[in-house]
Amino acid sequence: MNRIFLVVAVSALAAPAYSAVGDASRGKEVFDSLKCATCHSVAGIGGKRAPDLALNLVRGNTPAGLSAAMWTHAPKMWAAFEKAGMAKPRLTTEQAADLFAFFQAARYFDKPGNAARGKATFAAKGCAACHAPAGKPASGSSLANWESAADPIELARRMWNHAPAMQAAIAAKGGKTPLLTAAEMGDILAYISSLPGPKPQPGKFSPASAETGQTLIQVKGCLSCHKGAQALPGKTAYTASAEIAAAMWNHAAQMKHKSQLLPEEMRRIVGYLWSRQFENEGGDAARGEKLFVQKACAGCHGSSTPYLAHGEEANSYGMVAVLWHHGPAMLRQMQAKKVAWPQFTGPEISDIVAFLKASK
Repeated sequence: MNRIFLVVAVSALAAPAYSAVGDASRGKEVFDSLKCATCHSVAGIGGKRAPDLALNLVRGNTPAGLSAAMWTHAPKMWAAFEKAGMAKPRLTTEQAADLFAFFQAARYFDKPGNAARGKATFAAKGCAACHAPAGKPASGSSLANWESAADPIELARRMWNHAPAMQAAIAAKGGKTPLLTAAEMGDILAYISSLPGPKPQPGKFSPASAETGQTLIQVKGCLSCHKGAQALPGKTAYTASAEIAAAMWNHAAQMKHKSQLLPEEMRRIVGYLWSRQFENEGGDAARGEKLFVQKACAGCHGSSTPYLAHGEEANSYGMVAVLWHHGPAMLRQMQAKKVAWPQFTGPEISDIVAFLKASK
């Protein structure tokens, strides 16, 4: 596509308004500047006195889950700060979003597959008929040259771009383009990475903003089909790189696409899909109103008191910002009144956020 046309098209599209979108690189800077690693580790790197903050399916990999975990454990964290003589940090809504992206990034490539299963799947799906390991005859590119194998996002882009040629080659042999599950894609990636040869650089998780991703899929013509019930990102949660790689491959096999993607464009699309899945946190305002009373929030925050007084957004990241701005003072007041500090689950945070939005 002509670059001048792309610039004009991007400028002409109005960017929709979304909630804060995190940046993993900024999140690491926030994590380091606040000295979180004194107690916490991320994917095994850092302090060992507190839980590892890399999110996984067990510990709630959503912004609401992160907010709930922080609210529940805040008194212990503040006590640890006081014992160490450290000042309690304050977070903005955007910084909370950045931290979430950083924690998520640590697990984004961390769903290792099984190389033995991957080898079998690679053969069963017909991939080995054209793509063979180094030193073996192949009509397609040798696996030894697949430097993108360690970066599933880049591999997905290359598979997307070459899908028409691959589909034609498969059809010429009387075959049918195979579909892959995320687990199968993970196994295939593990198999390719296990082969001898130069080891490529690991993948980088760098989600772009939802605004730029939305603009890009409009320019690329994706929205001509993806609307209504087929609107992106759909119901799938893209929490791991193999999931987006499999989804892109399967989608390419089901459509006659002509749009080629550059590396940065692919990352923007992945960032769009990743961030948009957290835009609608769900929640029920009526349940949230009841929780607001049950958790003793209404005891201090009456209808005449702004719930989010310092510009925090009414979302889970804003709830984290509220905690780190006002939590210590709230804890002292609650202790003076002999009121227990509230414990939250992720769904409860979502309900309270829905109530706060409805109360504006």
